[in-house]
Formats: sequence, structure tokens, C-alpha cells
Amino acid sequence: MPLRSFALFTLIGVATATSQGQLPPPPREVAAGYQTIRESDLRADLAFLSSDALQGRLSLQPGDDVAIQWIASEFAKAGLQPAANGSYLQAVPLIEFRNDRAESYLAMKRGGEEKRWKFPEAFGSFPKDTDLTAPVVFAGFGITAPELDYDDYQNIDAHGKIVLIFDHEPQETDPKSIFNGTGNTRYATSRVKVQNAQAHGAVGVLIVAEPNRKHPSNQERVARIGGSATRATPLPSQALADDSLHTPSVTISDAAAKELLANAGATPSELQAGIDRDLKPQSRALPDTEATIHLKNLFSHAGTSYNVAGLEKGSDPALAGDTIIISGHHDHDGMSVENGRVDIWHGADDNGSGTVGVVELAHAFAANPVKPRRSILFVVFAAEERGLLGSFYMAAHPLRPLDRTRAIINFDMIGRNETPSDQTKGLIEIPAYTSNRLNLIGATYSPDYREAVEAENKHVGLTLDDRFDRESALNVFFRSDQFPFVLHDIPALWWFTGFHPDYHHTTDTFDKINYVKMAKILRLAYLTAFRMGDERQPPRFVPNPRGS
Repeated sequence: MPLRSFALFTLIGVATATSQGQLPPPPREVAAGYQTIRESDLRADLAFLSSDALQGRLSLQPGDDVAIQWIASEFAKAGLQPAANGSYLQAVPLIEFRNDRAESYLAMKRGGEEKRWKFPEAFGSFPKDTDLTAPVVFAGFGITAPELDYDDYQNIDAHGKIVLIFDHEPQETDPKSIFNGTGNTRYATSRVKVQNAQAHGAVGVLIVAEPNRKHPSNQERVARIGGSATRATPLPSQALADDSLHTPSVTISDAAAKELLANAGATPSELQAGIDRDLKPQSRALPDTEATIHLKNLFSHAGTSYNVAGLEKGSDPALAGDTIIISGHHDHDGMSVENGRVDIWHGADDNGSGTVGVVELAHAFAANPVKPRRSILFVVFAAEERGLLGSFYMAAHPLRPLDRTRAIINFDMIGRNETPSDQTKGLIEIPAYTSNRLNLIGATYSPDYREAVEAENKHVGLTLDDRFDRESALNVFFRSDQFPFVLHDIPALWWFTGFHPDYHHTTDTFDKINYVKMAKILRLAYLTAFRMGDERQPPRFVPNPRGS
């Protein structure tokens, strides 16, 4: 089935079942667990997890520590096996720090003169104070994709240099682009690009929004959302203490990029147009252009958060070594005390809903006498809001072999109706009716996985939607904890009910959750996980989805 017909197909299928007034019951062997998923339990758990007492569950703060212990206790009640060397807790060593915007800057030297840019024209964060100076080279979109015969680094020497790259990917408005048409591929995210620059010997990276974009840049989009960004004291940054990424990067404005590229022999717009025209690199050295990245922190200290993990072992000795992961993340954006006023970012939908969902399914599988042949690993990740840190850590330090991890169901915001907001304004069309709609993100990388969800949906009757796999402006594909595992060729989908005006605001509270829909989503996930855990052929991964 063509990917573009996915949403239409599922809409028609659901409409037919609804018009007939009947949905077939789930198979008898899974019915016991299916029936334990109750709206009243979801509401009770979520009221606790998003309460004032947990203070917004900021990573490394006491409220999130309470959430961690609650999840571990629920896994124990469900009878899951501790999955982290005899414990439910996998330690995630972190460094917490705060950039000093007043002292940090990007400077350019040319013709014996220096120009400096500070926030918001140039900004970055790095766990160590940084002061490095190097020549600048332009490296296009910063992508090396040999399987697509595309490499921005093929004609330049980036060793010991600072590379300047465009955000996103070439031809992103072309439905026939080899880079997944109008959607994102794994190459679009800044982390992957900085790692690629590092692999080519670069010592620093400058990232600018693609000049011919037809949407707000990441910088512009974040600025208009508000929410956490409106605090008088910004949230601290966090990084993995042993992160394989050790190259600093700085986001720069269009104006700064124009000056840095003044000696490139073409304007930024012309450089992008050249790449988009025929996918031939426009990378080049920039004569007489030297840059200094100076990043200073107000503080930096170590801390430890935890991934919480429990195992339901598979029933087939030959397949129990295979793993299906059901995941979410437990942290949110904490609280703020300003002039005696206390504000709490409750995070009911983001991601209290996903956390409660993982716990509910742990109990559902435990209650079902019949177990799937493959093992199910239930994981609630740490520090997602700080950069997917818990999931990147587990991908680097897996509790179960990644080469036998067959699929991942990741819950992040599964409790609301999708409604217009500053997050999506002018970027993506939101259907008029979303109270029965579930977005599946990443299905282009595994049509088999998508088909498993569709097959089980006949018992549940949700409207399935793949819009976010066909847009690139919002960067949704790499904004949740399934993404680090996609980088390891594992079929992994983000189950997501969409953005709303309360996203990353103090008003994301448990009373606004659509518990009827949330329960249906969990029932569908239960059936899908059981199916993928039991069927002979697990979902296959498609390394390079292409446009239509």
C-alpha cells in the first residue's frame, strides 16, 4: 500500500466498522489483560503523577525522584523482573549546567578585523567551558549518506575546522526527494549532523536554518511557543556524562551566516538552490574566514537520574531472547518560584500520560495468563525533556541486545485531543475532529509495524494518522525517545495524540485528559505488542524510505 494512502485507508476502515455498529472482540487468549485497562485507573494514577506534590518532575529534582520510585513499585506489583542487573533502575549519569549568555559568543576574524555575535544571534550549550578558534568551511547540509550517493564532505577537508551547515535536508518540499519526500529522515537532526562532522574531524559546528525555507526556523518556532521559555530563570541544560558526542555546536542567525559565507562565491540562498537542484554538494573552504566559539557556563555539576525497566519474559525459550519495548518518559519541566509565586509545569499529557500508559500495560500483560513468545521490556526513560538523554543512554548501554530488539512502542503525549496552537500554527493542518485520532510517527521506516497496528485496530476503532511522517518543519520524527533506537535500525514508532495550547505550559493538567481515547490507545498498543511479540516474522526495518 502506498504510504500516502495510510491515513485514508484507516479512516475508511474505522468509518465502516463504526457505521456497522460493531467491532470484533479481541482474541480469547488476550482478553483477560485487555479488560484490565480501565479509564478510572488511568485517571487516578495520572492525578497523582501530575499533582503539585511532584513539582513538575524536573530531571534531577525530588519530584522526579518520587515518580521514579512510584514506577519501580508498580513494576514490582505487576510481577515484572528487574531488568537492570537485579534492579528496576538503570542509573543515567548526567552533567547539569547553565550557559552564561552574557559571556558566551561566536566571533569571526577576517581581514584583521573581528565581529562578535551573542544570544539570540548565536547561541549554544555545552557541558564544558569552550574556547576554540579554527578556520571555517561550508559543508552544505552536513550529511553523509553513501546509500543515497550523497556526501556533503566528499570534496572538503574538515579536519581541525569549524564547519558551517544548513539545518534539515535537501529538497524537503519535493514529494519525490530521495530524503523521504516531504518528511524527515534520520539525517535531518542536528545531533546526527554534529556526530557526522565530528567523524570527519571537525572541532566545532555552526548550524543555520536553510535559507530558502518555507516555514519558521527552529529558533523562530521555539521563540513563539512560550511556556517553559518564559521563565525569569531558564531551565538548566543537561548532558550525558559519557556522551559519545564531544563537539560543541552553535545555532546562528541568517544574518550571521550571510556574513560568514560572504567569501563563499555564492549567497546562502544560491548555495542551497544548487544542492536542491541536482543533489550535488556545494561544500567549500571559506577564504580568510576564522571563527571562535566561546561558551562559558555559570555552573556545571554531576547528577544521576534513572531509567526504570521491568521485564515480562517471553513464553517461548527460542524467542524469549527477542524483545519488544513499551516505553515513555517520566520527567517534565519542573516548577518555578518567582517573587513568591509558585508555578508548576504539571506535565499531565507530557508525559504523565505515557508514563501511566506503560505502567497500565505492565499490569495488563501481568494479568493475562497467556504470555507472548517474545519478551516485553517496559521502560520509562529519564531526562527526555533535556534531550532524549535516558533513551540515548539505553541505546548506548542496552539492557537487552539491540540486534534482537524487534519493535518499540513509545508513548509520549497520548492523552489529549489535537487542537491548534502556537506549536503548529501555519505549519501543519489539524483535522476538525481529533477526539478519536492517534498519530503514528516513524511508520515509513517499518510498513510491517504499521500493518500490525492497522490489523489490531479493527478491535479498537481509532482513526490512525500519518501526517507527521510527511512534514519536516516541526522536526517531530526525532523529538521523542523512539528516535535513538531508529538510529540502530529498530522499528520504532512514537504514539502521539498531537500538540495543544497547553503543551509545555503550567496548564497541562490531568482534568483535561481524554481518558476514553487514552484507554483505547492503550488497548490498541496492548494488542499490537502482543501480536508483534507472538508472530513468526517480526516487523522489518526499511533503512531508507524514499518519497513517492
